[in-house]
Amino acid sequence: MGEERARQDRFHQELEALKGRLLELAELAKTALDRSITAFWERNPDLARQVITGDKAINDLEVAIDGECIRLVALYQPVAVDLRIIMAVDHIIAEIERIGDSAVNVAEEALNLFRFSSQVLHPDLLSMARKVQDMLIRSLEAFINRDVLLARQVCRDDDEIDSLDHSIIQDLLENMASHEEIVPGDQSQITIVRNLERVGDHTTNIAEQVIYMVEGENVRHRCQG
Repeated sequence: MGEERARQDRFHQELEALKGRLLELAELAKTALDRSITAFWERNPDLARQVITGDKAINDLEVAIDGECIRLVALYQPVAVDLRIIMAVDHIIAEIERIGDSAVNVAEEALNLFRFSSQVLHPDLLSMARKVQDMLIRSLEAFINRDVLLARQVCRDDDEIDSLDHSIIQDLLENMASHEEIVPGDQSQITIVRNLERVGDHTTNIAEQVIYMVEGENVRHRCQG
C-alpha cells in the first residue's frame, strides 16, 4: 500500500511539473504574440525578427511536452480526472504552438509593412489585437484556476473577434478597390487580421479544453452556453 501511495505521489508531482512546462510554453507564445503586435503597430523590424527567430524554442518545447504526456500515460496509466488533465494539456500545447505560428505570421507582415512607412493602419486593428491578447491571458488563467465560468466567457468573447475580423477586412477591401497604391500594405494588414482571428480561435480551443478537463464534457464548437 505504501509503495502504491509513493507511486501516486510521484505521478502527481510529475503532473504538476507537466502543467508548469505548459505555462512555460504559454509564456513564450504570449511574448511572441505581444512582440509581433508591437512590431507591426510601432513599425519595429527588430522585434519582428526576434519573433521569427524565437519560434524554434516554442516548437521544441511543444514537442518535448507532448513526449512527456505520452510517457506519463504509458508509465502510470492514469484514469478519470488525471487522464483528462494529461489529454487536455496535450491538446492545449498544440493550440499554444499554433499561436506561436500566428505570431510569426504577424511578424513577417510587420516586416512587409515596414517597407510602406506611409501606410495608414486600420484604426480598429490594435483594438482587435488587444482583445485577442486578453483572451489568451484569461484562457490561461482559466486553466491555472480550473475556472469553467471564465473559460466560457473566453468562448463568448470570440464572437466579437469574428465580428472585428469581418468588419476590418471589409473596410480594407473597399479601400484597396479605390486606392490602388495602398494594395500591398492593406494586403499585409488583412493577413495580420486573419492571424489575429486564428489566435482568437486557438484561445477558444484552450478554454474548451479547460471545460473538458474540469467537467469531463466535450464542448468543442459549443462552449458558449
